[in-house]
Amino acid sequence: MMTTPVVMAAIWQTIFHESLGPVNDLLGMLGLTKIPWLTESGPALVALMTVEVWQWTPFMFLLLLAGLLSLPREPFMAAAIDGAGTWRTFRKVTFPLMAPVSVAAVVIRLIEASKLSDSVYVLTSGGPGSSTETPGYYLYIQGLRDQQTGYSGAMSLTYLVLMIVTLTVVAALLTRAFKLKGDS
Repeated sequence: MMTTPVVMAAIWQTIFHESLGPVNDLLGMLGLTKIPWLTESGPALVALMTVEVWQWTPFMFLLLLAGLLSLPREPFMAAAIDGAGTWRTFRKVTFPLMAPVSVAAVVIRLIEASKLSDSVYVLTSGGPGSSTETPGYYLYIQGLRDQQTGYSGAMSLTYLVLMIVTLTVVAALLTRAFKLKGDS
């Protein structure tokens, strides 16, 4: 988590290298064929998702752990006095109390995922073709590489509005889903 995304992507680019990477060496030892991780669209998407999950899982874990440790003790003591088991305590106490933290964590991760461009640039440069091109990387191509700053600026503003609306709806839906699950 403390490593910048560009450095992390460069390390993973070496790991996923078709002929020199340890992932394909391991597949070869298992008798499987080598996979062109960064040169075919399906494997390239898997490689990109792997890098993102690897990069951001510690942050999500710490965020959820902090939320878990900040929960009040009284509801858990009440559940124990009432004779609730582990599963029921989780479902009726922990899960509903963790709902705000969980929704915040998902929204933060979606915001981070929407900005994804540096890992794409290092790993695949949006390829093969444009199969791993993200909106952030597309804006970079249009604005900085192709010098279409007006178009890129308009697309950035449109993307910002779209993301605000989408994240607001997602947060509302997740909040409602967590409240419904906690009430049942």
